Amino acid sequence: MAREFVFFSGDYDISDPYLNLERGTLPASFLLDSNALYGDGIFEGIRIYNGRIFKLKEHLGRLWNSAASIEIEVPYTREGLTDILKALGRKNDIRGTGYIRLVVTRGHRLDLGINTRKVGRPTVFIIARTLQLYPEEFYEKGLNVITAKTRRTPASCVSPNIKTCNYINNILAVIEGNAAEVPEVIMLTTEGQVSECSADNIFIVKDGSVLTPPKDNILVGVTRNTILDLCRRLGIQAVEADFGPAEVYAADEVFLTGSGAEVAPIVKVDSRVIADGRPGEITNRLLAAFREEVDKPENSLPIFD
Repeated sequence: MAREFVFFSGDYDISDPYLNLERGTLPASFLLDSNALYGDGIFEGIRIYNGRIFKLKEHLGRLWNSAASIEIEVPYTREGLTDILKALGRKNDIRGTGYIRLVVTRGHRLDLGINTRKVGRPTVFIIARTLQLYPEEFYEKGLNVITAKTRRTPASCVSPNIKTCNYINNILAVIEGNAAEVPEVIMLTTEGQVSECSADNIFIVKDGSVLTPPKDNILVGVTRNTILDLCRRLGIQAVEADFGPAEVYAADEVFLTGSGAEVAPIVKVDSRVIADGRPGEITNRLLAAFREEVDKPENSLPIFD
């Protein structure tokens, strides 16, 4: 089995930040990290295609926005972090499809409280590995999902556009999905409008138009923005608008988007078949266009120069 490396840095006595995942060791003081104690950190999930990091500029932009929102100072420049991501990809020899999990925490706590000033240097750890999230069958036949009873945390409590490591709200929804034996769930706002899936954005198609929930109720995804841009280029009308479960049931097509999932059709919601129960024409067009997009050199950064 090939060795897998992870990157780890912060207020810890580590001589080499590139650790062997199977044999590397972390100091016991990492148990006092803000993320370990309170989920106090931010992250990004970034795709690699053909040995190239896709939409890295957009992901780093969102990371810095999340950091600013909760007053975490990323301890690297964007250029420095980019160099680390490329180096880790080379060490793990990711030449095909892969996934990067980039995490920045508030850092090593000086006590067991939650005062944000009583911490050391922010911690950064990164995992980069070969990965394909969904099997090809899901794209050919579509997904069966349910609507979770767990509601999305309202923006008045926590902004959905801060991508924090505290995912308990989403995890509770996933528990419902596991009980129903479905791979994904739809989450509603406290007002009963569709928000997003547990780890993906959601779109519906009706009468040739694409609709997706507005930015104030969701985590705005990099893939979501790419799909909206593709709609404009393909001449497909696309709007941000509120809609509820009834509009989902009556849709001509439903699909989700995400860095891991790409563009995945949904053919059944709450045991109700969507249209004819097969991935729709617009969904398939957008999936094909997205896969062309990931192959364009201008949209990605090579790991192996």
